[in-house]
Amino acid sequence: MLHLDAFRLVIAGCAVLSGLVLNGLAAWWLLRLASIRAAALYLEYRVWVIGVAVLVVGLTAAAGGYLTYLGLRDPRHLPDALSMVVASVMLLLPFAVTFAGRRIVGRGGIIPFSEPASRQVQRPISPSGRSLREGPTSPQAGK
Repeated sequence: MLHLDAFRLVIAGCAVLSGLVLNGLAAWWLLRLASIRAAALYLEYRVWVIGVAVLVVGLTAAAGGYLTYLGLRDPRHLPDALSMVVASVMLLLPFAVTFAGRRIVGRGGIIPFSEPASRQVQRPISPSGRSLREGPTSPQAGK
């Protein structure tokens, strides 16, 4: 274990980068969801909400990197239990946040499903009762 110090530094950097990307994507999705669901409230406190999201994403990524760095300190006990727990939490956290957000919104679990018939987009109907896509200039007009 000649290069353990360099290795643990690189692995900790990768953990920080992974935390920033995964948690950042989950936070971006939640911010987009908040801008759609609570537009007035989101617009009023937009700077604060984005600031808190950046702070939370940065702190969780830094904590994950630091704890990964600490977990790799003893070459006789690799992989360390702390490293395994931190890696598991850092990988599951964005999935848990996204899953909870989807459940709160009512979009179901992780795997998307087809929309029920009541939520499907209805095509506009002309006063004559035909669909507007079947007008006189449509290729289907004479059929």
